[in-house]
Amino acid sequence: MVAVVSQENVAALVSRTGRELQRYRKGRRQVVGCIPYRFKIGEKTSLDVVSDELEVLVISSQKGKGMLFPKGGWELDESKKEAALRETMEEAGVRGIVGGKLGKWSFKSKTHDTFYEGYMFPLLVQEQLEFWPEQNVRQRIWMSVTEAREVCQHWWMKEALDRLVNRLSGQKQLGHYRDNKRVLGSMNCKGDAKSASVNSVASLEGRAQLF
Repeated sequence: MVAVVSQENVAALVSRTGRELQRYRKGRRQVVGCIPYRFKIGEKTSLDVVSDELEVLVISSQKGKGMLFPKGGWELDESKKEAALRETMEEAGVRGIVGGKLGKWSFKSKTHDTFYEGYMFPLLVQEQLEFWPEQNVRQRIWMSVTEAREVCQHWWMKEALDRLVNRLSGQKQLGHYRDNKRVLGSMNCKGDAKSASVNSVASLEGRAQLF
């Protein structure tokens, strides 16, 4: 869904600037970000290939030619998730449902001799704004997982993307297992049908242990 914001309201969408409220831990600046994602409508793929039906939103860097996922400083007056949502709206112009943390990474700045600690979250996109704070300095592009891996300039963001794909794949397969178990449970468990149900559930439960 695309949410239209009037030109008069664009002024209210302003990126935070300055580092007075920035969080640091043992001298390392704390940054947070999101991987905005959505699923292609009508796509049908195997359970093992979630990446084929998944699209992620990447943005251009202000300092170079590479692409990356939205991220920025975690400030003192907000939680990690609040900061991640704010940065994603400011830089990519999308809002949605934020999921559990994908991980934490320590990395060195490519332009400064400083170290950072970064946290990444998944964001299931529900709104795509027509106007957003950094629309004049960034491009945003929906890409496949494979394309995003190729263009993303940060190794740790690529790792976060792999974790997102693995998480969504696991959730999809577990959901498929639960759906099948409900169907089997509703069968009339007599004779061959009962035997088939027991064997099928046992097989499915064996697969579920992998998750």
